[in-house]
Amino acid sequence: MEVVTQQLDFLAAYNRLKNIVNRTPLQYNARLSEQYNAEIYLKREDQQIVRSYKLRGAYNMISQLSAEKLQRGVVCASAGNHAQGVAFSCNKLGTKGVIFMPEITPKQKVNQTKMFGNGMVEIILVGDTFDDCLAEALEYTQLHQLTFVPPFDNLQIVEGQGTVGVEILQDLPDVEAIIMPVGGGGLSAGVGQYMRQQKPNILLIGAEPEGAPSMYQAFAQQEPVTLPSINRFVDGASVKRVGAITYQLCAEVLDDMLLIPEGKACTTIVNLYNQDAIVAEPAGVLSVAALDFCKDKIAG
Repeated sequence: MEVVTQQLDFLAAYNRLKNIVNRTPLQYNARLSEQYNAEIYLKREDQQIVRSYKLRGAYNMISQLSAEKLQRGVVCASAGNHAQGVAFSCNKLGTKGVIFMPEITPKQKVNQTKMFGNGMVEIILVGDTFDDCLAEALEYTQLHQLTFVPPFDNLQIVEGQGTVGVEILQDLPDVEAIIMPVGGGGLSAGVGQYMRQQKPNILLIGAEPEGAPSMYQAFAQQEPVTLPSINRFVDGASVKRVGAITYQLCAEVLDDMLLIPEGKACTTIVNLYNQDAIVAEPAGVLSVAALDFCKDKIAG
């Protein structure tokens, strides 16, 4: 994988994105710091333009397409955050986007995606599951000779998500450990690779839903596996199969993979809202929920 790793230029991605995305705050949390006897900071990607880091990868990839490919347009399949990142990027770059979403996608997410696209995207609702939706999107991409923007398994997507790590290191040069949510593995691959390059001794921990342990099982089998079924409660981080690229990049750098019970994610959402006035989605709280499962490693 050395060849792949050498192709990742996180600082170039950071420069590409710095005038496009919000530089989100890295906030010290006194309550959690006291509770776990460690200095704990939260990277507030919930304050990103589209309320998640997914914009970083989408824009980083789409902005590097040739003029001809931009003129033809792009396609993606997503039930939420990735769709909004692609829609925002299409509007910003003036390229047409076709976004496939499952028929069961909440109307609010469909409307948000339309809003960010600002007339540059067409939304097609199809299939009961993300997998049905993805199959239709890939077929459409091939038929119309467009460019598919994958949600995680792509080096430019990984590079874009890794800019979260660039900002963390700039704001907190003495950082000793980072806990990251894991779905398809784009964020953990990007942030993990960048941080390991810059700080070889840093502790890097991934946290994924217990009901969708796709990266955990990939580590156990030493290759990506397709899970027969998953619990979709943590919808932003529940995938049946992680990426081939993201698996290899994560396997190189993650020190541990933790499984977070869905019930624990629920109580963490409630606690963050009641005690910190933070409104977070299930995938966004995985790292905070993981603190109970790695407190001995981070104490002090």
